[in-house]
Amino acid sequence: MLFEKHSTASLTEPSSEMSTPKGDNPLIWPLLSLLQSSNQSWKVHHLAAELQKKGLMHDLDPLPEKDLFKRNFLLMNALYELQDILLPKQWLQVKSMEIQLFRIVPSNADLLHRQDAALRDYYLDWKNYDTCVNVVREMLESFWSSYQEYIGINIQLMNKGHALKVFELDETASNRDIRRQWKKLALKWHPDRDQGNAERFKEVCEAWQTLRDKSLVA
Repeated sequence: MLFEKHSTASLTEPSSEMSTPKGDNPLIWPLLSLLQSSNQSWKVHHLAAELQKKGLMHDLDPLPEKDLFKRNFLLMNALYELQDILLPKQWLQVKSMEIQLFRIVPSNADLLHRQDAALRDYYLDWKNYDTCVNVVREMLESFWSSYQEYIGINIQLMNKGHALKVFELDETASNRDIRRQWKKLALKWHPDRDQGNAERFKEVCEAWQTLRDKSLVA
């Protein structure tokens, strides 16, 4: 079943360095806020415009055509990541001109997910961004800095012990455990969720910054 394969606990971990930029795409969480703010269907360029208004979408290339491609890639990457994170409780329809969050998962979700497999794999592979891994990492660090300002994260890193406690983990936690728990807790406490909590979400984000900066996460 799709929902067994794509639970938070079984998200696949990329094997090569090129496909594992340091840290998650920070657009995942502001996109969740936008999608849950209304029941409308979005176009990918409308999402880009909204993120730009919030200071979370930057110029990515001096050449206009490459800049457009990279913006689209970054957004689609975040959307497909979010689609997997939300399953099996919610369905995120990811089509460039028809992006919408559904609280009820459609009965044919398995089929829809399989139909999009090739496109999803393309956008989840950072090699297709057409740049080297160091540039991708620098780009994501820039986005994280903007996102920290957006949600008011304390720029002083937590100590490692406190961060692990926030993640409900101990010193034996593996890279996979930390990454899995980050996605689980960020989704649980996201302020736009029904049972969300803005302060807990900020605390989880701060813990994630510490743990990834300590190289505990690939």
